[in-house]
Amino acid sequence: MISREQWIDEGLVVLSEQGTTGLRIDRIAGRLRLTKGSFHHHFGGIEDYRQAILDRYEQDSLDAVGRALAAVAGLPPRDALTRLPDHFSFDPRLEAAVRGWAFADPAARTVQERVDTARLEALTPLWRDVLPDPDQARVAALVPHLLMIGGSTALPTPSQADLRAVFALLATLVPAVETSVQWT
Repeated sequence: MISREQWIDEGLVVLSEQGTTGLRIDRIAGRLRLTKGSFHHHFGGIEDYRQAILDRYEQDSLDAVGRALAAVAGLPPRDALTRLPDHFSFDPRLEAAVRGWAFADPAARTVQERVDTARLEALTPLWRDVLPDPDQARVAALVPHLLMIGGSTALPTPSQADLRAVFALLATLVPAVETSVQWT
């Protein structure tokens, strides 16, 4: 028998490929070559399933942040900022799909807000190591955060190599930021 986790895995794939319109029990059951009865064995209905997908997206996103921070822990600040994308797993199609979902669904919006908050809270201390003013560090942390959001919705989607290059460029701009920007 297929597991609950396999249903969720397939739901995430469908969500990234088709958006929320693809999250239909009959379609996903067909993709898994199962009956809808298997679905109902694991979920109390479509809303329960959608929430399980959101929960997994949130947990995977938070785990990715934790792994990336652990991988750059102890590096000099600029090196940490440059190397962060090497350790950050990010599916732009899934990200765009959940963001689109968040505009129409309060549960998705709540999950995306928590994920965005966690990402920003992870980036801010890295920037605080090079920009000691907390307000400056938060604004600087917004730059890569917003670039990742933009990258997830850009067409064509930037490659991982492109995103790494952007983060590397940002880290090289830090000395210029420290000496030339007047923050208000």
